[in-house]
Amino acid sequence: MARFRTLDDLDDVRGKRVLVRVDLNVPMADGRVTDDTRLRSTLPTVTELSDKGAIVLLLSHFGRPKGERRPDMSLSLVTRAYEAVLGRPVRFIGDCRGETAKQAATDMQPGDVGILENTRFHKGEEANDPGLAREMADLGDAYVDDAFSAAHRAHASTEGLAHLLPAYAGRAMEAELKALEKALGEPERPVAAVVGGAKVSSKLDVLRNLVARVDHLIIGGGMANTFLAARGVDVGKSLCEHELAGTANEILEAADRAGCTVHLPYDVVVAKVFEANPQSLRTVNVHEVAPDEMILDIGPAAVEALADVLKTCRTLVWNGPLGAFETPPFDAATVALAKTAAALTQSGSLVSVAGGGDTVAALNHAGVAADFTFVSTAGGAFLEWMEGKELPGVKALEQA
Repeated sequence: MARFRTLDDLDDVRGKRVLVRVDLNVPMADGRVTDDTRLRSTLPTVTELSDKGAIVLLLSHFGRPKGERRPDMSLSLVTRAYEAVLGRPVRFIGDCRGETAKQAATDMQPGDVGILENTRFHKGEEANDPGLAREMADLGDAYVDDAFSAAHRAHASTEGLAHLLPAYAGRAMEAELKALEKALGEPERPVAAVVGGAKVSSKLDVLRNLVARVDHLIIGGGMANTFLAARGVDVGKSLCEHELAGTANEILEAADRAGCTVHLPYDVVVAKVFEANPQSLRTVNVHEVAPDEMILDIGPAAVEALADVLKTCRTLVWNGPLGAFETPPFDAATVALAKTAAALTQSGSLVSVAGGGDTVAALNHAGVAADFTFVSTAGGAFLEWMEGKELPGVKALEQA
């Protein structure tokens, strides 16, 4: 495993200013934070540093202001909510560079926590401008990256800063990287991957990378329809990217060469209309889908077979639901397989790592998110990791 420094390597921080890159980009409605998951994920790092007497300066983006100062995207809007979650006073600082920020950092006492203004108010942030990174670095004595969700972006606060100050992984980043290493870096075999979601086109690189890395590839969601169609199955009026049949077959051939078994459903749940509990609902063999029907979930026999596959595996990576899980009863397959994976994890026979927005929602819906080994809230970064891409924020920590 690649080496990076953690908070364990950051000695004697009392009175030192520590810049901590976090992800405070939370959803808001009517001026209120509607989901504080990302705020809570920062607590182990921020609390530890504050308790040790560091002056903690939090860096984050918020929305897409594109280099403009926008009051509706100021991190001042998040400060009170963060203070409530942290359970100690939090100061808002009106810039993340320059004299305003310097003066505020100078005035702070050991243990104090401050949120610096939105890094994306400066055009240099997304351009990874060395000048902006240097101005940010002037505010601190050390840099801690605790925002895996932003690690796929080479920005001034996620990549540039790591080269200018002693750099360390925060507790959330450390946990994420260790979990990902267990899942695809040096996993215990056999390894299974569940890849679902609507479109093959959005996960082509994921599928190409995984067939060479895992022993079992379970394909669900609308993506499965494209693979079924490529194999000559009539999928009726299901969501399907017929134009990608050639690509789907190439992936299946690559899997054959790599010794990876691809699992496609052989029974499916279909309906003539996409709505909750439709009257036209039926479960059929994949070869019995009528021209006016659409596949909306994997069938119970296929789910049972997939559960048997997981029982033979030691590691599972999961991204994407198996069916249209937001609309019952098309959540049945996702819930059933997720419960199997959770039970195997709890029994100690499976390391299970899941990630991506829809996946987190699906696992929460199934009531098993807490029973997986690790659930990543990162969207784009998790997907790029599954694609086998190098993440600039992580590489910078390794180089440091």
